[in-house]
Amino acid sequence: MSTQQAISFQHANPIGRIPIIGVMPTVDLGRWPAKAYEGEVLPFSATVFREGHDSTAAEVVLTAPSGKVTVVRMWSGAPGTDRWHATAQLNEVGNYSFQIRAFGDDYETWHHNAQVKLAAGIDQELMLLEGVALFTRAASEKARSKASAKLLVGIAEQLANLDTPVGERFALAESTEVYESLASEPIRSLVTYSDAFTIQCERKLAGFGAWYEFFPRSEGASFDATTKTWTSGNFKTAAKRLPAVKDMGFDILYMPPIHPIGRSFRKGPNNTLVAGEQDPGSPWAIGSSDGGHDAIHPDLGTEKDFKAFLKKANDLGLEIALDLALQASPDHPWVAAHPEWFTTRADGSIAYAENPPKKYQDIFPINFDNDPEGIYHEVLRVVRYWVSLGVKIFRVDNPHTKPVVFWEWLIGEINKTNPEVIFLAEAFTRPSMMHALGKVGFQQSYTYFTWRNSKSELESYLTEVSKQTAEFFRPNFWVSTPDILTEYLQFGGKPAHKIRATIAALATPNWGLYAGYELIESVARPGAEEHIDSEKFEYKPRDWKAAEKSGRSISGYITQLNQIRKENPALGQLRNLELQHSDDGNILAFSKHLAAEHSPTGKANTIIAVINTDPHSVRESVIRLDLAKLGLSYGSSFSVTDLLTGKVFQWQADNYVKLDAFAEPAHILRVEHNN
Repeated sequence: MSTQQAISFQHANPIGRIPIIGVMPTVDLGRWPAKAYEGEVLPFSATVFREGHDSTAAEVVLTAPSGKVTVVRMWSGAPGTDRWHATAQLNEVGNYSFQIRAFGDDYETWHHNAQVKLAAGIDQELMLLEGVALFTRAASEKARSKASAKLLVGIAEQLANLDTPVGERFALAESTEVYESLASEPIRSLVTYSDAFTIQCERKLAGFGAWYEFFPRSEGASFDATTKTWTSGNFKTAAKRLPAVKDMGFDILYMPPIHPIGRSFRKGPNNTLVAGEQDPGSPWAIGSSDGGHDAIHPDLGTEKDFKAFLKKANDLGLEIALDLALQASPDHPWVAAHPEWFTTRADGSIAYAENPPKKYQDIFPINFDNDPEGIYHEVLRVVRYWVSLGVKIFRVDNPHTKPVVFWEWLIGEINKTNPEVIFLAEAFTRPSMMHALGKVGFQQSYTYFTWRNSKSELESYLTEVSKQTAEFFRPNFWVSTPDILTEYLQFGGKPAHKIRATIAALATPNWGLYAGYELIESVARPGAEEHIDSEKFEYKPRDWKAAEKSGRSISGYITQLNQIRKENPALGQLRNLELQHSDDGNILAFSKHLAAEHSPTGKANTIIAVINTDPHSVRESVIRLDLAKLGLSYGSSFSVTDLLTGKVFQWQADNYVKLDAFAEPAHILRVEHNN
């Protein structure tokens, strides 16, 4: 066939001259961008191979939102897998694009062949002559730097010098200087590019932050025993709690819905069907004659009060997260103005929310299929209203009960004009739905962590969220919510609360807790996995100072955890979690390592967490470390500092530990690198 003839393929996207497949990080072959956040270190990988025995190599060509192009050389993985790997840190907010560039590594091909033949005394001068041709060609490449070209010309001249013994000439071509030059400027042929893929890099708080939840109506609420009436807390009284939240090291304060609450079918204490005049109702039963999703409950204050509350939080370094709960009480203005937005039953009544056997008679779910255009744009208007007031974070209630396509549209529209806005999905449901919500735009998600309590369960789940789904699912480990109080916390007391907080704070960059956790509030409503006298249905003022004085509070321990997180950049990463071996079936061990070149301090940072998951006992074990995962060489002995106690230990590959759940159930060890 003439070289002028066109080559056609049946496949629309034929494989390249050098095949490149299995590119990561990608989401569904590039349908959606992979997730990253400012400062995150991402692993890149691809399967790259070619016919025959010639050497191949690969690089990541990464283009930042600013247009800056970075080339990162990949290294070969396990022999026989043809898998290539690299890491790169993303430090710009916006959309990155990347391609894998594969090529024939002509120097490595020549070097290997020459090395074998020279040792066997075969074609020695011919192989050096091949080297002369290779270096001469490479030196003439337009893209090559002057310094590299000069070096390669010199090597070519020396390879051609017949007065010098063969071995000496060959040694010049494999010098450290040559290797260093060709590492940054390889001699390439058959250059092949993969498809281009997108990585959406979001602001740091989208990927690393500590969340705290409180009900503003409870902060400052008071009961008059004489008149037997309650006075609700409000934004002014709740603002007094903000410094304490910040002092504990939290970054985000999340509040349940702050909107007017309906009267019809209002729930009373412990979800009873009859509410008294003094019962405030569930904040999730949104809407009354005072307004709907764009209104503020009169008891909490005015828009001016809310903006003052927001400003005080921001001045302290806290961001406020609002609840976006797309549902309505029977009294919501939407019900009268847009009855078509809801589902009408055969008897003519509007269907209320149900999750059998649970019934939510005070809430009407929205039917998104009745008037998609009207509903979509109304919700967009509501979200933009709160964004205009300065809200940048939304915790979304039950997003899995709304169409996924709606969330893709809404988040896309908001982030198009306000890329700083973060959405957290509160979706405890099937993995396929949770994962889809992450793919279409949710920056964070609640997880199954709450129900993963044993060592084996935790090891499996930590592997899943840090390795298998990190491209599209960003986990937020909440240790408690107003709806969830697991048996582990009900019966584990203070040790259980410390254990769960430790795992959540160290294992993932995002974690959170609901107010009262630090006070070990753990009495459940009989027959339910939630708190008795739930704050969802009544005021719950807490005497924080008395709790501190009595020793009931673990706020000091939580403060310590958040401080450790902020001081150790390895804990700000998700994908670097590595399980370590413990001989005991109840002691969980894992590490997080950040190399010096990726650390803001310029020094490697390594944390080893060793945690007793049994809140009822003292456990002993040998911890067997994979030192390579710690950035250490085989046989190393090194110092570690326990960041909880300040004690210093000398560790090596195998180490004995004893953890008393009733005293200190965990070691948080920082490796003292000598760099």
